[in-house]
Amino acid sequence: MEKDKDADNDNNVQKDTAIWIEKYRPGTFTEIKGQDDIKKKVQAFIKQGNMPHLMFSGPAGTGKSTMAIVVAKKMFGENWRQNFLELNASDERGIDVVRHKVKDFARTRALGNVPFKIIFLDESDALTKEAQQALRRTMENYTTTCRFILSNNYSSKIIDPIQSRCTLFRFRPLEKKDVLAIIENIEGKEKLKIDSKAKEALFEISEGDCRKLENILQSCAALDEKITEELVFSMASIAKPAEVKDILELAVKNRFIDARNKLLDIMLKYGLSGQDIIKQIQKQILDLNIDDRMKVHMIDKCGEIEFRMTEGSDEYLQLEALLANFTLCNLK
Repeated sequence: MEKDKDADNDNNVQKDTAIWIEKYRPGTFTEIKGQDDIKKKVQAFIKQGNMPHLMFSGPAGTGKSTMAIVVAKKMFGENWRQNFLELNASDERGIDVVRHKVKDFARTRALGNVPFKIIFLDESDALTKEAQQALRRTMENYTTTCRFILSNNYSSKIIDPIQSRCTLFRFRPLEKKDVLAIIENIEGKEKLKIDSKAKEALFEISEGDCRKLENILQSCAALDEKITEELVFSMASIAKPAEVKDILELAVKNRFIDARNKLLDIMLKYGLSGQDIIKQIQKQILDLNIDDRMKVHMIDKCGEIEFRMTEGSDEYLQLEALLANFTLCNLK
């Protein structure tokens, strides 16, 4: 009986999730921030009622998947689900998926008064080479009944025959004005209070990644309706840029022990790994008031230390060695 109840609960959760996704997934181009150039070109295809195979390439959280769903909704209207197949290639990346699931959907005619179906392959750069070769033939054979939208982070991982069959659109990280517009939109709808410093912090942390931005905001909102800079950095597990800059300034002023102690305090305070903190150190080097040649040397040393950490060296020892190097270089 308990197993039956658990199964019913799981089914209800899945149904609620499906309804939520159906209701809140964007349905218009105005809901996609940034990428204005791409939106104009894609809208032109929809207006003609025809389009080539599309490839959306770029960093995570820039609107690639959202753009594909909006294209389907605009092309097919309310019944878009019947003529739209969405697959995540990182989960289903083998040749069998292309030979069966993709091919079976592509070979049948579209339902209703629409010219073709759309298959959306998210994270297509995770497809194996064999699967990509099979996909190439499917794209070639079923052009009259189906169009493909391929989404990936690195178009270079897609074989040339597929790239030559697609119109490539490169997505860029969102600009500051777009990120701030998204923050203000969420602030109004969710009745949050986000101060100006917190908005700047959110933009800096997200690095133009809308998904990352919304995840951090959701975590912050779960703790407090009033979102501050301190809360944002704490939830993102990132040190304040000013604190990282203080560490570097102590090191170049020959105060190695103070710099070391402050570094350890910050890592413990925010729960940072060596990989996290060294990337922040590298960014803050450019803002230091020191000679450019010294900056070049420090950034070069950051790259060396990061490599050592990825190879398995002790992160605390390597970070201390980094600060010691900064101090010694300034003494010469």
